[in-house]
Amino acid sequence: MSSFSHRLLAFLTGFPAPAALPEGVQAYNPYREPEVLPLLTEFARRYYAGSQARVALLGINPGRLGGGRTGVAFTDPFALTRHCGIAHGLPLKQPELSSQFVYKVVEALGGPGIFYQHFYLGSIYPLVLLRQGLNYNYYDSPALIKALWDDMRRSLRQQVEEVGLRRDVAVCLGKRNGKFFQQLNDELGLFDQLLVLDHPRYLMQYRRRDLDANVAHYVQTLGACLPAH
Repeated sequence: MSSFSHRLLAFLTGFPAPAALPEGVQAYNPYREPEVLPLLTEFARRYYAGSQARVALLGINPGRLGGGRTGVAFTDPFALTRHCGIAHGLPLKQPELSSQFVYKVVEALGGPGIFYQHFYLGSIYPLVLLRQGLNYNYYDSPALIKALWDDMRRSLRQQVEEVGLRRDVAVCLGKRNGKFFQQLNDELGLFDQLLVLDHPRYLMQYRRRDLDANVAHYVQTLGACLPAH
């Protein structure tokens, strides 16, 4: 049986660009970029070894400064070096907010080596979306949702059936994201249960004074997904 890492690499590098998008919106696959692919490959080799199914933690779509630069969801260049131990030549600019929060949770759950044995960080739509050079979310316009709906169905199905995700439970990052994740899951019947958490960026931007409590809530929710010892 192929490893989780091999299956994930095949999914991400092979995911096609959408057939058509609303005017002014662009999509690109960062995982094929010559600066990104080696980092993603090293991360997958190191942290997604083995063939066991993981619990999905799925966000919206990757941002250009986090997963779009490193190939790893919710992992900016700073976190890739500091927390994951992967050297690179990318500039270490101000850490991205979502990545800061996620790696507080990762460390609280035992660090990347343990965390990624059980959990998979990804996105409902795996490609970077831009409008006027800035991050754009798949749900930012009804026309974009319509244009990407079939691709999001394809993405979820492939991540579950081909990459290998647990089907008893999945975690949605972002409450607005959760509305569409639930609708997709109702159509596809992939997961028995969806748990919805506030998005890391929202928590860092608007609820930062409650940081410790928010991290603890994530840890409690994710810890309940782990197999009993």
